[in-house]
Amino acid sequence: MTETVQCISPVDGSVYAERPLVQTKDIESACAAAARAQAEWRQLAISERADYCERAVGAMEAMRADIVPELAWQMGRPVAQGPSEIGGFAERARHMIAIATSSLADIVPEPKPGFTRAIRREPRGIVFTIAPWNYPYLTAVNSVIPALMAGNAVILKAARQTLLAGERFQQAFDAAGLPQGLFCNLVLSHEQTAGIISAGLVDMVCFTGSVDGGKSIERSAAGHFIPTGLELGGKDPAYVRADADIEFAIENLVDGAFFNSGQSCCGIERIYVQKEIHGRFVAAFIDTAGRYRLGDPLDEATTLGPMVNATAADYVRGQTKAALTAGASAHLDEGAFPASAAGTPYLAPQVLTGVDHQMAVMREETFGPLVGIMGVTGDEEAITLMNDSPFGLTASVWTEDEDAAFRIAERVDTGTFFMNRCDYLDPALAWTGVGDSGCGCTLSALGYEQLTRPKSFHFRTRKAR
Repeated sequence: MTETVQCISPVDGSVYAERPLVQTKDIESACAAAARAQAEWRQLAISERADYCERAVGAMEAMRADIVPELAWQMGRPVAQGPSEIGGFAERARHMIAIATSSLADIVPEPKPGFTRAIRREPRGIVFTIAPWNYPYLTAVNSVIPALMAGNAVILKAARQTLLAGERFQQAFDAAGLPQGLFCNLVLSHEQTAGIISAGLVDMVCFTGSVDGGKSIERSAAGHFIPTGLELGGKDPAYVRADADIEFAIENLVDGAFFNSGQSCCGIERIYVQKEIHGRFVAAFIDTAGRYRLGDPLDEATTLGPMVNATAADYVRGQTKAALTAGASAHLDEGAFPASAAGTPYLAPQVLTGVDHQMAVMREETFGPLVGIMGVTGDEEAITLMNDSPFGLTASVWTEDEDAAFRIAERVDTGTFFMNRCDYLDPALAWTGVGDSGCGCTLSALGYEQLTRPKSFHFRTRKAR
């Protein structure tokens, strides 16, 4: 009997998609086909690779009307928020296509008489992209498009919860006429995924997911000298200084905390506010958050859909209960969100005050529509608290003083530091993290570095006298 993978929809608990796991012989065949295709693909000019990739991006955009409700059914994101993922996918893809020629150009040292010297960026071979469910297109594109542009082949494993995203990638590349075998979407179990890595069938792994998942990838790659890029999550803080534009900060921070039901690695999970404005900030934040509408993600009026499953929602409920037991105060009435129900993925948003760093809600990843707000005396206390977490993906400061923002940014341990912005990836900047947020780098010119290996050319053109 063929083993299958099911996507259980958080909307109503139904089986939305079911696919058979790929057979072992087909895994080996896919890797062999990828290696053959890559040997020819790497010989193409970057401009030719760009033509294929641009057509694939256009093909994906043409599927937007189908993808948006698919995402709502698969992982619960409201259809009103769905188009932004495909828009972001296209923005990142086109940026990485546009900078490929300059990013992959040879590095030529200063001239040395009698020698020709250069460093070339060679493709690694087969890049194995393991994508998460929360942003299956936005995360996968970070490695898929630049890997192809750099001359690699790509094998994609989509998450169980967003099975159809992998198929959409395959359809887009097939529509673009990509050489057979160069890109392959495989439906894999965790055991098969680990087996591909530990067998040395691929040349690099790009993984986005949990800390435990990242550790599993490292264990599988151990001893095989396979480079890994790991983006593993965050506990992203925001610091609101007394000189901030409070209304602007609240508008953006509420969105940063509750967009996609808070299921974002770089979403806002903890906020520190200077005490001079703390009361005013909290009151306005609660008022704004209270206007969210929890319900059917297929309804255009819904602004907060269900979490990915009941287990994830119960984890957030557990963090909230523990904080309240320890003395925190909750400010949103769950009764104002009728769709919220214990034991289901439907979870009302919540804002906590009276929190401290003895509580898990201020140090451990939540990944749900819950945020804690603390008052602080000033920059020193804020910096100390922002650094008091094992994660370091992004952090933000809200202020009108750019010099102060730079001073704070230099002391906060994070991959990206924002001023007056949050929960966003600029494809021109490196996306990376520290601590439990992972290792490696995607996007920007630096993103091409991990998808290639340096090869030096050292030619003596005439004998030295």
